[in-house]
Amino acid sequence: MICVQFIFKPGTYDDDFHRLDGEIDAYARSLPGYDHVETWQSKDGSMVNAIYYFADRAALAALSRFPRHLEAKEQVQRWYDG
Repeated sequence: MICVQFIFKPGTYDDDFHRLDGEIDAYARSLPGYDHVETWQSKDGSMVNAIYYFADRAALAALSRFPRHLEAKEQVQRWYDG
């Protein structure tokens, strides 16, 4: 099992964020090696940890190359405060 964590301080989400987030999540879930996702948020809402679990490195590599994921990575400062 392989897990990848996205730990961040939420910022302001716009329509582009929600579109990309939905497309990335749907793609990740469609991968044969996808297992599940868990999300944790601090009590005060200042930190979020999204953990995606994969059965193998091939699935994780496919997600990392997904064009929408690459597009979102380029704009991370727009939506996250850290």
